[in-house]
Amino acid sequence: MKNPLSILIVLFIFFGLTSCKQGGQKAQKEISIEKKKLNDSLVKATITTTVKNGKEVTEEVKIIEGTPEEVNTALEKFKKETLMTASEAHEQHGGQKGAMETVKKLQFSLSAKSSSTTSGMVTLTEKAGKVTLEAHINGLTPGQHAIHLHEKADCSSSDGKSTGGHWNPTFEPHGAWGSENGFHRGDIGNFNADETGHGMITFTTDLWCLGCDDPVKNILEKAVIVHQGVDDLSSQPSGAAGARISCAGIIQ
Repeated sequence: MKNPLSILIVLFIFFGLTSCKQGGQKAQKEISIEKKKLNDSLVKATITTTVKNGKEVTEEVKIIEGTPEEVNTALEKFKKETLMTASEAHEQHGGQKGAMETVKKLQFSLSAKSSSTTSGMVTLTEKAGKVTLEAHINGLTPGQHAIHLHEKADCSSSDGKSTGGHWNPTFEPHGAWGSENGFHRGDIGNFNADETGHGMITFTTDLWCLGCDDPVKNILEKAVIVHQGVDDLSSQPSGAAGARISCAGIIQ
Protein backbone atom coordinates (compact mmCIF):
# COMPACT_ATOMS: atom_id res chain seq x y z
CA MET A 1 0.00 0.00 0.00
CA LYS A 2 1.55 3.27 -1.11
CA ASN A 3 1.45 6.52 0.85
CA PRO A 4 -1.46 5.73 3.22
CA LEU A 5 -3.31 8.77 4.50
CA SER A 6 -2.48 9.27 8.17
CA ILE A 7 -4.00 12.10 10.19
CA LEU A 8 -3.77 12.67 13.92
CA ILE A 9 -6.58 14.57 15.63
CA VAL A 10 -6.11 15.40 19.31
CA LEU A 11 -8.86 16.81 21.54
CA PHE A 12 -7.74 18.00 24.98
CA ILE A 13 -10.32 18.55 27.72
CA PHE A 14 -9.15 19.90 31.07
CA PHE A 15 -11.34 19.71 34.18
CA GLY A 16 -10.51 22.03 37.06
CA LEU A 17 -11.24 20.06 40.21
CA THR A 18 -10.74 22.88 42.70
CA SER A 19 -13.76 21.84 44.76
CA CYS A 20 -12.66 18.20 45.08
CA LYS A 21 -10.58 16.59 47.83
CA GLN A 22 -7.46 16.40 45.67
CA GLY A 23 -5.97 19.69 46.77
CA GLY A 24 -6.90 21.61 43.66
CA GLN A 25 -5.30 19.11 41.27
CA LYS A 26 -6.48 19.03 37.68
CA ALA A 27 -7.56 15.84 35.95
CA GLN A 28 -6.55 15.91 32.30
CA LYS A 29 -8.35 13.88 29.68
CA GLU A 30 -6.59 13.56 26.34
CA ILE A 31 -8.28 11.96 23.34
CA SER A 32 -6.27 11.23 20.21
CA ILE A 33 -7.90 10.07 16.98
CA GLU A 34 -5.70 8.64 14.24
CA LYS A 35 -7.27 8.05 10.82
CA LYS A 36 -5.62 5.86 8.20
CA LYS A 37 -6.73 4.99 4.69
CA LEU A 38 -6.73 1.19 4.40
CA ASN A 39 -7.58 1.09 0.69
CA ASP A 40 -9.67 2.99 -1.86
CA SER A 41 -12.90 2.37 0.03
CA LEU A 42 -12.06 1.72 3.69
CA VAL A 43 -10.74 3.90 6.51
CA LYS A 44 -9.62 2.95 10.02
CA ALA A 45 -9.88 5.28 13.02
CA THR A 46 -8.10 4.52 16.28
CA ILE A 47 -9.38 6.45 19.32
CA THR A 48 -7.05 6.51 22.32
CA THR A 49 -8.38 8.04 25.55
CA THR A 50 -5.81 8.85 28.23
CA VAL A 51 -6.83 10.18 31.65
CA LYS A 52 -4.14 11.65 33.91
CA ASN A 53 -5.18 12.30 37.49
CA GLY A 54 -2.16 13.16 39.58
CA LYS A 55 0.25 10.26 39.22
CA GLU A 56 -2.46 7.90 37.98
CA VAL A 57 -2.74 7.36 34.20
CA THR A 58 -5.37 5.20 32.50
CA GLU A 59 -5.70 4.51 28.77
CA GLU A 60 -8.48 3.08 26.60
CA VAL A 61 -8.31 2.27 22.87
CA LYS A 62 -11.28 2.01 20.50
CA ILE A 63 -11.07 1.12 16.78
CA ILE A 64 -13.61 2.03 14.10
CA GLU A 65 -13.41 0.70 10.52
CA GLY A 66 -15.65 1.35 7.53
CA THR A 67 -16.20 3.66 4.60
CA PRO A 68 -15.05 7.28 5.06
CA GLU A 69 -18.70 8.32 5.52
CA GLU A 70 -19.35 5.65 8.17
CA VAL A 71 -16.16 6.43 10.09
CA ASN A 72 -16.75 10.20 9.98
CA THR A 73 -20.33 9.73 11.25
CA ALA A 74 -19.11 7.54 14.11
CA LEU A 75 -16.38 10.03 15.01
CA GLU A 76 -18.79 12.98 15.02
CA LYS A 77 -21.08 11.05 17.38
CA PHE A 78 -18.13 10.19 19.61
CA LYS A 79 -16.92 13.81 19.76
CA LYS A 80 -20.41 15.15 20.54
CA GLU A 81 -20.81 12.62 23.34
CA THR A 82 -17.34 13.51 24.67
CA LEU A 83 -18.06 17.23 24.72
CA MET A 84 -21.43 16.59 26.39
CA THR A 85 -19.66 14.58 29.10
CA ALA A 86 -17.18 17.43 29.57
CA SER A 87 -20.03 19.92 29.94
CA GLU A 88 -21.72 17.74 32.56
CA ALA A 89 -18.46 17.48 34.51
CA HIS A 90 -18.15 21.25 34.37
CA GLU A 91 -21.60 21.65 35.91
CA GLN A 92 -20.89 19.07 38.60
CA HIS A 93 -17.89 21.07 39.76
CA GLY A 94 -19.82 24.24 40.26
CA GLY A 95 -19.75 25.69 36.76
CA GLN A 96 -16.77 27.79 37.73
CA LYS A 97 -15.44 30.10 35.08
CA GLY A 98 -12.26 28.64 33.68
CA ALA A 99 -12.91 25.21 35.22
CA MET A 100 -13.18 23.61 31.78
CA GLU A 101 -11.11 24.38 28.73
CA THR A 102 -11.35 22.69 25.35
CA VAL A 103 -8.44 22.73 22.93
CA LYS A 104 -8.66 21.32 19.40
CA LYS A 105 -5.51 20.12 17.71
CA LEU A 106 -4.85 18.71 14.23
CA GLN A 107 -1.44 17.37 13.25
CA PHE A 108 -0.45 16.14 9.81
CA SER A 109 2.50 15.58 7.49
CA LEU A 110 3.61 17.61 4.48
CA SER A 111 4.40 15.60 1.36
CA ALA A 112 6.98 16.55 -1.28
CA LYS A 113 5.79 17.98 -4.61
CA SER A 114 7.31 19.27 -7.87
CA SER A 115 10.23 16.78 -7.71
CA SER A 116 11.42 18.26 -4.40
CA THR A 117 12.44 16.43 -1.22
CA THR A 118 10.59 18.89 1.02
CA SER A 119 8.59 17.37 3.87
CA GLY A 120 7.60 18.26 7.39
CA MET A 121 4.93 18.42 10.05
CA VAL A 122 2.16 20.96 10.60
CA THR A 123 0.22 21.39 13.84
CA LEU A 124 -2.98 23.45 14.08
CA THR A 125 -4.27 24.30 17.55
CA GLU A 126 -7.50 26.14 18.36
CA LYS A 127 -7.77 27.65 21.83
CA ALA A 128 -9.68 30.61 23.26
CA GLY A 129 -11.01 31.70 19.88
CA LYS A 130 -7.66 31.67 18.08
CA VAL A 131 -5.92 29.17 15.79
CA THR A 132 -2.15 28.71 15.84
CA LEU A 133 -0.29 27.11 12.94
CA GLU A 134 3.15 25.69 13.72
CA ALA A 135 5.13 24.13 10.87
CA HIS A 136 8.53 22.43 10.87
CA ILE A 137 9.77 21.88 7.33
CA ASN A 138 12.86 20.05 6.04
CA GLY A 139 14.56 19.61 2.67
CA LEU A 140 14.43 23.30 1.74
CA THR A 141 17.05 25.43 0.04
CA PRO A 142 18.45 27.97 2.54
CA GLY A 143 16.66 31.33 2.56
CA GLN A 144 13.08 32.52 2.49
CA HIS A 145 10.07 30.53 1.29
CA ALA A 146 6.37 31.30 1.07
CA ILE A 147 3.64 29.36 2.86
CA HIS A 148 -0.09 29.73 2.16
CA LEU A 149 -3.45 28.09 2.63
CA HIS A 150 -5.03 26.98 -0.66
CA GLU A 151 -8.63 26.30 -1.61
CA LYS A 152 -8.86 22.48 -1.61
CA ALA A 153 -7.43 19.69 0.57
CA ASP A 154 -6.37 17.78 -2.53
CA CYS A 155 -2.64 17.02 -2.77
CA SER A 156 -3.07 14.35 -5.45
CA SER A 157 -1.22 16.11 -8.29
CA SER A 158 2.56 15.91 -8.51
CA ASP A 159 2.85 19.72 -8.69
CA GLY A 160 0.37 20.51 -5.91
CA LYS A 161 -1.88 22.46 -8.26
CA SER A 162 -4.83 20.20 -7.43
CA THR A 163 -5.23 22.39 -4.31
CA GLY A 164 -6.41 25.32 -6.44
CA GLY A 165 -5.50 28.92 -5.76
CA HIS A 166 -5.08 30.77 -2.48
CA TRP A 167 -7.96 30.42 -0.04
CA ASN A 168 -9.70 33.78 -0.42
CA PRO A 169 -13.30 33.60 0.89
CA THR A 170 -13.53 37.40 1.20
CA PHE A 171 -12.52 37.98 -2.45
CA GLU A 172 -9.76 40.46 -1.67
CA PRO A 173 -6.48 41.10 -3.52
CA HIS A 174 -3.35 39.21 -2.48
CA GLY A 175 -1.11 41.01 0.01
CA ALA A 176 0.66 40.99 3.34
CA TRP A 177 -1.45 39.68 6.23
CA GLY A 178 -3.46 42.54 7.71
CA SER A 179 -2.77 44.94 4.84
CA GLU A 180 -5.23 47.84 4.52
CA ASN A 181 -5.24 47.16 0.78
CA GLY A 182 -6.57 43.66 1.34
CA PHE A 183 -5.19 40.16 1.82
CA HIS A 184 -6.29 36.57 1.39
CA ARG A 185 -7.27 34.57 4.47
CA GLY A 186 -4.65 32.10 3.21
CA ASP A 187 -1.86 34.71 2.93
CA ILE A 188 0.36 33.48 5.76
CA GLY A 189 3.54 34.94 4.29
CA ASN A 190 7.23 33.93 4.34
CA PHE A 191 9.55 32.04 6.67
CA ASN A 192 13.28 31.37 6.69
CA ALA A 193 15.14 28.08 6.15
CA ASP A 194 18.59 27.71 7.72
CA GLU A 195 21.74 26.25 6.17
CA THR A 196 20.59 22.71 6.95
CA GLY A 197 17.37 23.22 4.98
CA HIS A 198 15.14 23.37 8.04
CA GLY A 199 12.50 26.06 8.39
CA MET A 200 9.97 26.79 11.11
CA ILE A 201 7.01 29.16 11.34
CA THR A 202 4.41 29.92 14.01
CA PHE A 203 1.33 31.94 13.03
CA THR A 204 -1.70 32.82 15.21
CA THR A 205 -4.97 34.45 14.16
CA ASP A 206 -8.58 34.84 15.29
CA LEU A 207 -9.69 34.90 11.63
CA TRP A 208 -9.49 31.09 11.38
CA CYS A 209 -11.37 28.26 13.08
CA LEU A 210 -11.26 24.45 12.97
CA GLY A 211 -14.68 23.21 11.94
CA CYS A 212 -16.94 26.14 12.85
CA ASP A 213 -19.99 27.09 10.77
CA ASP A 214 -18.46 30.28 9.37
CA PRO A 215 -17.16 29.62 5.80
CA VAL A 216 -15.04 32.77 5.98
CA LYS A 217 -13.14 31.35 8.98
CA ASN A 218 -13.27 27.56 8.70
CA ILE A 219 -9.96 26.19 7.38
CA LEU A 220 -10.95 22.51 7.32
CA GLU A 221 -10.79 21.01 3.81
CA LYS A 222 -8.17 23.59 2.80
CA ALA A 223 -4.49 22.84 2.10
CA VAL A 224 -1.14 24.03 3.41
CA ILE A 225 1.29 24.74 0.55
CA VAL A 226 5.00 25.52 0.84
CA HIS A 227 6.58 27.29 -2.16
CA GLN A 228 10.07 27.19 -3.59
CA GLY A 229 10.30 30.98 -3.79
CA VAL A 230 9.46 34.08 -1.81
CA ASP A 231 6.05 35.76 -1.70
CA ASP A 232 6.63 39.36 -2.84
CA LEU A 233 3.34 40.25 -1.08
CA SER A 234 2.11 42.29 -4.04
CA SER A 235 2.00 40.33 -7.33
CA GLN A 236 -1.47 39.11 -8.22
CA PRO A 237 -2.99 36.70 -7.60
CA SER A 238 -0.44 34.81 -5.48
CA GLY A 239 2.78 36.72 -4.88
CA ALA A 240 4.91 35.08 -7.59
CA ALA A 241 6.17 32.52 -5.05
CA GLY A 242 7.15 29.84 -7.54
CA ALA A 243 6.66 26.07 -7.54
CA ARG A 244 4.58 24.30 -4.90
CA ILE A 245 7.13 22.00 -3.26
CA SER A 246 5.20 20.57 -0.31
CA CYS A 247 1.51 19.98 0.42
CA ALA A 248 -0.85 18.81 3.15
CA GLY A 249 -4.63 18.70 3.29
CA ILE A 250 -6.36 19.99 6.43
CA ILE A 251 -8.75 17.11 6.92
CA GLN A 252 -10.60 16.11 10.08
